[in-house]
Formats: sequence, C-alpha cells, structure tokens
Amino acid sequence: MNVIDGKQLAATVRQEVAQGVAALVAEGAESPGLATVLVGSDPASEVYVRNKRRLSLEAGMRDLHHWLPEDVTQSEAIALIDELAEDQRVSGILIQLPLPPHLDAASLIDRIPTGKDVDGLTVRSAGQLAQRDRGLRPCTPAGVIRILEHVGVEIEGAHAVVVGRSILVGGPMAQLLLERNATVTVCHSRSRDLPRLCREADILIAAAGVPTLLDRSFVKDGAVVVDVGIHRTEHGLVGDVDFSDVSEVASAITPVPGGVGPMTIAMLLVNTLQAAELAHRTSRAG
Repeated sequence: MNVIDGKQLAATVRQEVAQGVAALVAEGAESPGLATVLVGSDPASEVYVRNKRRLSLEAGMRDLHHWLPEDVTQSEAIALIDELAEDQRVSGILIQLPLPPHLDAASLIDRIPTGKDVDGLTVRSAGQLAQRDRGLRPCTPAGVIRILEHVGVEIEGAHAVVVGRSILVGGPMAQLLLERNATVTVCHSRSRDLPRLCREADILIAAAGVPTLLDRSFVKDGAVVVDVGIHRTEHGLVGDVDFSDVSEVASAITPVPGGVGPMTIAMLLVNTLQAAELAHRTSRAG
C-alpha cells in the first residue's frame, strides 16, 4: 500500500511554478500578481490566505492582498473586484470563502474575469470545463488529477467513483475525470447503497464532507483512494475516509493532512502562472 505524499508533490509543483515565473519575467513580462481578498477576521480563513500569500511570494509572484471589514457592503465589495479586474498588475483574483452571510458570494465571484479566475469557480469557467474548452480549472480537483498522474494511475478506461457533487469539488472532479476518458459515477446523499457503488471503483474520490464516512466496506481490494475531506475533531484532523481501516485494502491512498490539501495551493499557483502567461501572450500579439 502506497501512502501518497501530497506535501512532496506540492513542493515539486511549486518549484516548477517558480521556474515558470522566472522564464516569464525573462521574456520581459511583469511577475504574476495574485490578488487575494479576505473579508472579516475568520481565523481559519486568515491562515489559508496567509499560506497562499507566503507560497506565492516564494514562487516569485507579487502579493496583492486586500482585506475588507466584516461589515463591508455588497456594493463596496463589487467595487474592489471590478478594480482588480481592470488592474493590469493582477494576474489572478481569489475571494476567500466563506464570506459573511450578508454578502452574495456567487455574484461577487462571477464578476471575476475568466482569465483571472484562478479558483475556476465562475459560471464561465464552469462552462469552459463542461464544454472541454481550455481554461483555468478548480484547484482541488486539478490537484487530485495531478496526484493520480504522479503515482501512475491509468485514468483512461478506469471506473472512477466521486462521492460528493458540490460545485467546488465533486462536480468539477467528475468533469476532469471524464475529460481523461474515465467512466465516472457521481454519488451523493440520495444515492442508494453507497457502499456497493463505491466498491465498484478503481479510483475512489471522497469529497462528501462527512468525517470518516468511508471505511473498508466501501473499497474494493487494490483501489486507489483520494480523500478530499478535512475535519477538525477531538482526535485531530481527519478526512472523509477512515484512513487506518481503508489503508488495509487500498493500493494507494492520500493521508489527511498531507495529501490533497497542499496540492490545492500548488494548483492555485499553477493557475496564476497560466493566467499571467496568457495575458502576456495576448498583449504581445496585440
């Protein structure tokens, strides 16, 4: 059984991004600029944004962070997003979620231009994914694909089961697997006989948002299991998968923490570099 080291892979990806940034600057472009937007002072969100800012700087990017107070109005938030959309220094815009309940997150996200949507969450980005057009893909599902490729999983022709159908992970995860010619089953809270469906998987992606939901009864011998979930419990951080139980039957499995999480930020940096490269090529062509 192979425990997949997401930390090590993420470090490799970030090094590749740093090399790409250096090459872009050598062509005469400005360093990519990542604009993170944090509203309020949620401790978890502050930690996530701090890590994103630190790693973007380490990759040679510019940190263009903006903080907004908890009571910011929708119109004030819109004004900032529109300003960042027009700012040529900004390669990518990321709005840290969740937002305070009085803000309409969907409408704010959808004001981000497709070319700067480094989270891949706008309706237009989702449409590009659904139509298999080139574009920026959601970071966590893209990170899962990179993990599978890294460990040599043959996605084409495999039966992949995705547990969860959120617009952040489960939905785009299924699309990315289809894009690579997997046969995909998407399970959710209304699925009948979930363990049986999961046992059919060659590749099992757990993104249900329920701590340790999947034990070995959900997993066939030799399956590859990727755990997207992360939950803070009295016993520490756990995922959607009962790691100790499932690791007895899986051929490869991601741990929590140290699996998918580090790859999410790494793929954010990949997207920011891609956005900057496209903007540079477009400006030169113009």
